[in-house]
Amino acid sequence: MSRKPNLALVGATGAVGTEMIAIINARENIWGEIRLIASARSAGKKIKVHGEDLTVVALTPESFDGMDIAMFDVPDEVSSVWAPIAAERGAIAVDNSGAFRMNPDVPLVVPEVNPGEAKNRPLGIISNPNCTTLTMMAAIGALHAKWNLKELVVSSYQAVSGAGAAGIDRLADELAVVGGQKQLGLASGDVAAALEAAGVTAESSPWAWPIALNVIPFAGSLKAGGHSSEEMKVRDESRKILGIADLKVAASCVRVPVQVSHSLTVHATFANPLTADEVRAVLEAQPTIEVLDDPANGVYPTPSFVAGKDSTFVGRIRQSLDFPNSIELFVVGDNLRKGAALNTYEIAELLAAEF
Repeated sequence: MSRKPNLALVGATGAVGTEMIAIINARENIWGEIRLIASARSAGKKIKVHGEDLTVVALTPESFDGMDIAMFDVPDEVSSVWAPIAAERGAIAVDNSGAFRMNPDVPLVVPEVNPGEAKNRPLGIISNPNCTTLTMMAAIGALHAKWNLKELVVSSYQAVSGAGAAGIDRLADELAVVGGQKQLGLASGDVAAALEAAGVTAESSPWAWPIALNVIPFAGSLKAGGHSSEEMKVRDESRKILGIADLKVAASCVRVPVQVSHSLTVHATFANPLTADEVRAVLEAQPTIEVLDDPANGVYPTPSFVAGKDSTFVGRIRQSLDFPNSIELFVVGDNLRKGAALNTYEIAELLAAEF
């Protein structure tokens, strides 16, 4: 890096943008100018970055002038319009939304797995994978490099923060009603009835059913064949990141009453034989993975332990009893950090080396 590149953050005042600023402040300052960009209603707000009060500027084409890299932490419809504008103004756009993930001219990058793809950006845009896919990708990428992945069967247990602030608020509202009521959940419909009686109505929920004292076997929107959008993202994005166009993937995505951190059970089948000890050794050698795998002593990753941490955590590593060349894993990652803000920022760090 011969000079410090200039960095823009679009969506600086949102939930993921706030997480991004915390990450920027916690890491080495490798940037020249840092410019915070948000909607016009947030313009003028002051946010401290590396000890300096920065003023948020409104999102306009001119807001990208002089920027080398622009990170986008905004909804799909905003990114789809503004990421190409940023690229036209000379910035490399690193987009955290789903707007460009499956565009064949936009690389889908996980720096631990396919960093070289970041250079292949004909549209000047790089995409960040979905948080569910990202939760397992550092681990699966390392194992694929060693043993050649052939099949994935994945079940996700996704935190309510994956549905945004509305999900977090809804779980809190429901827990305020049902917390401590031991009788609730013992009869059909009594949780829903208690919530309605307390004014926590079904109409205000992101989900069709209560999330407190419950799990909801659906996340995302309904797609063809009864699959959900989250399940299709796991399949399609895994294929693109790993470069395995015909990878066999079966995914089931479930919403659970956890605030932060997605958990995944993973059954992975490889072309070559492998053992649990070999898998453990490969994962322990990865700088962004922490292995917690001593179930006899209660050592395994859980969402509440992982929340706020940057690493991918892996436990319950075991060889499949009935499936050759297969391994079972339990993987947990903070969906607001590695699942969103951190991977986007790590892509930006990767790009910074080009300047």
